[in-house]
Amino acid sequence: MLHPFFLRACFLLVGMLGLSLAPALAQTPAAPADPKAAATAAPKRQLVALRIAQPIKLDGVLDEAAWREALPATDFIQNRPKPGPHEKHPTEVRVLYDDAAIYVGAIMHDVAADSIPRELTARDNTGNSDFIGIFLDTYHDQLNGYAFIVTSSGVQLDSRYSPAGGEDFNWNAVWESRTTLRGTDWVAEMRIPYSAIRFSTADVQHWGLNFMRQRKRDNAVYFWNEVKPQVDGFVNQWGDLTGVQGVKPPLRLSLTPYVSGYVNHNPLNAEGTKRTTTRFNGGADVKWGINESFTLDATLVPDFGQVQSDNQVLNLSPFEVQFNENRPFFTEGTELFNKGNLFYSRRVGATPVGFYEVKKGTNEIITSSPAETPLLNATKVSGRTSKGLGVGIFNALSNDTYATIRNTETGQERQVLTQPFSNYNIAVLDQSLKNNSYLSLINTNVTRAGSTYDANVTGGLFRFADKANRYAVDGRAIYSRRRGTNFGSTDQIDDQDGYKYRVGVGKISGSFTWNLSHFIESDTYNPNDLGILFGNNNITESLDLSYGKYQPFWKVNNLYVFGAVAHSLLYKPTVYQALNFYLGANTTFTKSFNQLGVDLNVDPVTHDFYEPRTATLGNYYVRVPENTRFAFFFNSDSRKPVALNWNVGFQSYGLDDRLARARRTGYSLGFYPRYRVNTHLTFRYSVDWSLRQNQIGYVNGGLDAAEPLDKPFAGQVLLGRRNVATVANVASVAYTFTNRMSFTLRLRHYTSNVRYLDFTTLGKNGEEQFAAYQRNRDNTYNAFNVDAVYSWWFAPGSQISVVWKNAGSTYLQANEATPQFFDNFNNTINTPHNNSLSVKVLYYLDYLTLRKGSGRVVTR
Repeated sequence: MLHPFFLRACFLLVGMLGLSLAPALAQTPAAPADPKAAATAAPKRQLVALRIAQPIKLDGVLDEAAWREALPATDFIQNRPKPGPHEKHPTEVRVLYDDAAIYVGAIMHDVAADSIPRELTARDNTGNSDFIGIFLDTYHDQLNGYAFIVTSSGVQLDSRYSPAGGEDFNWNAVWESRTTLRGTDWVAEMRIPYSAIRFSTADVQHWGLNFMRQRKRDNAVYFWNEVKPQVDGFVNQWGDLTGVQGVKPPLRLSLTPYVSGYVNHNPLNAEGTKRTTTRFNGGADVKWGINESFTLDATLVPDFGQVQSDNQVLNLSPFEVQFNENRPFFTEGTELFNKGNLFYSRRVGATPVGFYEVKKGTNEIITSSPAETPLLNATKVSGRTSKGLGVGIFNALSNDTYATIRNTETGQERQVLTQPFSNYNIAVLDQSLKNNSYLSLINTNVTRAGSTYDANVTGGLFRFADKANRYAVDGRAIYSRRRGTNFGSTDQIDDQDGYKYRVGVGKISGSFTWNLSHFIESDTYNPNDLGILFGNNNITESLDLSYGKYQPFWKVNNLYVFGAVAHSLLYKPTVYQALNFYLGANTTFTKSFNQLGVDLNVDPVTHDFYEPRTATLGNYYVRVPENTRFAFFFNSDSRKPVALNWNVGFQSYGLDDRLARARRTGYSLGFYPRYRVNTHLTFRYSVDWSLRQNQIGYVNGGLDAAEPLDKPFAGQVLLGRRNVATVANVASVAYTFTNRMSFTLRLRHYTSNVRYLDFTTLGKNGEEQFAAYQRNRDNTYNAFNVDAVYSWWFAPGSQISVVWKNAGSTYLQANEATPQFFDNFNNTINTPHNNSLSVKVLYYLDYLTLRKGSGRVVTR
């Protein structure tokens, strides 16, 4: 029987959709639309680039004669909010080239200067600005491409496009641009050196090409070659660039040396050790174009101490927390290595495998134990041939890592190995095929020195789409292999061989799309040495459906509706796990550009085999009653100085009548205001609050054999009924001095409180019995971080950065734990914090610019 809340939510959602659709259905269109034509890519336009012999002054003026001679790309077509109409305010873009670079000159006509917003932001952020961008598919495989974008305030953005990485703004190239405001128009001029892109040695080049203009005042986006939202893919909808002839890929060789200095104060260091320390680092990043297709990227003695602090959380789940990758080397140009999701880059330079196993004896203290494994170097070789074969090789080396233990009586110190010398390697082959299709082969390998284990994962992926780009089949098969003994032990690894595979088929283009898939992960599949896994041992079938109405109707610009059904079994033994239903919708209002959406999840009774934390899955599971979750979100118009986004969620569970205890419930609220004071200064704040009442879960921390109150329950699975309240606050301010200089300050406070109400022991088949467990297991976790960053790009590719980082955390247990937010905040603030101040200077040296007489461009 369906839960009453689910029925009410369904009626509400259907009612909302009905109200939205009724006026549209009541109207009779002048001419019926052809759904097949809408789901077919637009004809490809062509633009001829003009070769130049005289230098271009990069000043955003376009007064050279060559700009008048070149043919313009114009008559852009709107993509959103209303796909199809031609632009009313013309755009003119011209392309020139010489032996060293591609030049782009663009004039964006408008009605008045105050119609052109020009917010200053950090790189790769458009903010509240207009922009113009050029897209290049230099191998014309219709799968992979580059984007170079400049905003009306002169801020640069660049990205890569690929089937694996999608739109990747982590990639950064070294190129130049200038913008000016001239009357009612704004003008952009770009110089993209050939060293920033890769292309073949053919005498006559044939590249994919598109231009994109954003006119923020209308929240409108236009493309030169029409991009239809109903058509699957993006790069395959670009036009063609012709006329580029007689250019050769240059020698791509650059060196970016760096020097950095740190002053660190840690009041929590062990007695007898320095609380304030200093260190100086030096190293370099190297880029070398091995040939026209492949590039070697290497970082020698890398320094990642200035990256943004991780958002630490209290983890009550049986799985690890996945953190974002903030290290530039591991985010730039990694689309090939992310194929198949087998690479979790945080494994490289991660916490040593023996970090938590360091044992000290009587009268001993741990004076140091690095929480991160130091890297010696990391290298990437990647590229794509003219035949569409992508090749990627990644390799990194980490050094031995030791903990230092000191005898407090004798003063003698000894070292304990926590991470052996290790080699991390990835190899990828990715063949692009016709019709937006591909075949890929990926291998990851971790080899460790000494008597421990090594790991290897090999996977194959495929995607085949029909000629009309309307239907596709895809799949993957992956095998994991581990050999050796557990670190610090003589016990053999028990998951030596494992596999997973997935096959899917679906309709990929059109207003209505669907996908049906079958997925299996064996009970011994384990890619965790260089990847990340959230529970193996399952069989899942799923059906995903989506419908998009892209043309405005009634009072909205569009409507997107999506749903999914998934059924999951445990792989070994083959028993029921879960059945999930999902329905969601979102839309944007025509005049206000406010966006709203709803999500509805319905889950019948679920058997959670992972929560008991038993060595073998199948015998024990936590029974989760049927539940319904309803969430609603609202985003206000981002063009206004004050913007407010928020969301609210409610989750209701069925009553578990096996034991006399209260019904579970869950609540969540997110509030995200933003105030843009002017084009330079912006304040942001976010707060996320959640409360889970009467949640049943494994008692975090488990049982301790040394605790007398735990001994009667040794060998049993202990569950607790608990209330969990979590609040995360983030406040930030950004001041951008120029399009090359900025300052940001980010403060985050996180607190999570766990209050246990009663306890049960878990038996087989999900049976629970109340337990007279007396130990107080309440706990509170607090984390506080400050990241202040001043950054100045004083020359192309060259930067000075000054960073101050402050970090502190507390973990309070039993009677020390407090549910009061301000008590936790004060406790966190008053706890000794680690402080770090650093300065880093890196300077970009390009071989081509160092050659005498190589420069052809004059800049102001």
